[in-house]
Amino acid sequence: MAVLRIAHLSDLHVRSPRGAEWRRILFNKRITGYANLIRQRGRVYRREYLAAVLAAAAARADHVVVTGDVTNLALERELEEARSLLDAMARRVEVTVVPGNHDVYLASIQDGRRFPHHFGAFLRGDLPDLALDLAAGPFPCVKLRGPAAIIGLSSAVPRPPFVASGRLGEAQLEALEAVLAHPEVARRTPVVLLHHPPVDGRIRALQLRDGLVDADRLRAVLCRLGRGLVLFGHLHARVRWRLPTAAGALQVIGASGAALDHPHPRVRAGFNSYDLRDDGSLAAVEAHVVAPDGRSVERVALPEAEAVA
Repeated sequence: MAVLRIAHLSDLHVRSPRGAEWRRILFNKRITGYANLIRQRGRVYRREYLAAVLAAAAARADHVVVTGDVTNLALERELEEARSLLDAMARRVEVTVVPGNHDVYLASIQDGRRFPHHFGAFLRGDLPDLALDLAAGPFPCVKLRGPAAIIGLSSAVPRPPFVASGRLGEAQLEALEAVLAHPEVARRTPVVLLHHPPVDGRIRALQLRDGLVDADRLRAVLCRLGRGLVLFGHLHARVRWRLPTAAGALQVIGASGAALDHPHPRVRAGFNSYDLRDDGSLAAVEAHVVAPDGRSVERVALPEAEAVA
C-alpha cells in the first residue's frame, strides 16, 4: 500500500490578469516571449484548465512538486499571481517549486532574486547546511518526507533571445553529491526536481540552445543511485525514460504544461502522480489530464518507460 503520493506539475506559464506591463517588455528579451504569446501560447493556455489541475492535484496528493516555468515572462504581476495560486494550493497540501527559464527571463530578475522573494516559502528544506545560496534560492533544497527525499535543483539561468537552455553548474552538482551521501537521504528514495530534461538525444547544438548543457555531469552524479525519480518539465509533453545506473535504474519523467489545451493526452493539461510504498519502492505512476468538459480531471495511461542507452 502506498504511503506517499506526489503530484507533479510543470510549466504553468501564469499570466497576469491585469495584462502586460509594456515598459518592462519593450527593448529586452521579453518582447520575443510576448510575440510568441500573441502568436500561439495565449491561444493554447487556458486559465480554467490550470484551475482544474491545481484543484485536482491538491485534492489527490500528499505533496505537490512544480518543476518550473510558473510564469510566462517573469513579470512582477505574473510572479505575484503565481504565488497567489500556489498559496491557495498550499493551504491544502505541501508544495515545492523549482524555477524554470521563464522564471529568470532576464539577468535583472536573477540579480534581484525575484524567484526566492516570491517562492521562498516553498523552498524551506530540512538540510539547509547543504544548500547553496543561489540567486534562484537555496539549492539543493531537500525535504525529507516519509520514504522520499525530495531534492529541488535550479537549472534556470538568464539566456539571450531565442535561447532557453539550462545549467546546474559545478558548485550545485557538488552540493548534490553531498546531499545524496547524507544518511537521511541515502536511506530514502530520492525524488530529484529540475526544469530542464536530464536526458536529451539531440545533437549538441540543440542541447546548447534549449536543453540542459551539463546533463551528462548530472547523470554522472546520479549514476551511483540504485533507484529514484528524476522529474522535470520544459518539453511540454509527458515522457518517461528508464535510466540505468551502476546500482540499478532511475525513472526519468517529464510533465506537460499544467494549462495546455491540446487534443493529445501526452500533451494536454494535467499532472502526473507517483505513489511510494513505505519501503520507498514505486507502487504506481499515473497521468491525470483535463477532461473534455474542461472542468474535471481524468486518469490516462502514462507512456511506458523507454530505455536510455
